[in-house]
Amino acid sequence: MEQAQQVFTAPNMRFIFEGLKLTLWISLLAIIFSTFFGTILAVMRNGRSKILKLIASIYIEVVRNVPNLLWIFVIFLIFKMKSVPAGVTSFTVFTSAALAEIIRGGLNGVPEGQTEAGKSQGFSEFQILTFIILPQAIRKMLPAIISQFVTVIKDTSFLYSAIALQELFGSSQILMGKYYQAGQVFMLYGTIAVIYFVVNFIISQFSRRLSRSWASSLE
Repeated sequence: MEQAQQVFTAPNMRFIFEGLKLTLWISLLAIIFSTFFGTILAVMRNGRSKILKLIASIYIEVVRNVPNLLWIFVIFLIFKMKSVPAGVTSFTVFTSAALAEIIRGGLNGVPEGQTEAGKSQGFSEFQILTFIILPQAIRKMLPAIISQFVTVIKDTSFLYSAIALQELFGSSQILMGKYYQAGQVFMLYGTIAVIYFVVNFIISQFSRRLSRSWASSLE
């Protein structure tokens, strides 16, 4: 009980939740930017231009097959960015490649007849993509994009060890310097684990419910 009182103080909890806010902010920005750039990459890879298709394919395959931790170091050290912009940029670089494949799958899942219908109405390829294909594809791929959000949130824990960014896990590491007893360490790490679980569980449940709701609406 005494150890719990020493760990769960108001200043400690405020410090931890400041780290959580930073984790969620970085994750949100990364997923928004990654969805934008991932869509561009998916369209390039599905397009007719062999050059654009090659560029997108090389980017996706290279980035996906190199650990995200390495991209964090590369962005931070080579481009001399501050910690938060470096974190957002590195996660955008890495997650864009993953989302490009999710979005490409969503685009390919729209029946070819929808494109033909758009052409018959005199729509340009850009109009067909924007007003016909993408709205239908979003229904298929949004749950997977939301699930990717969970991966981004968990992987932000790399940022403290790589570039000393005080996100959720980093805040626990800083607080750990004040404690040395096994019980205190267990409670502190246990608290961080519970926070990660609760946040990611809520997002996962939302993704599942969205998938079920859209699946039932199509029946």
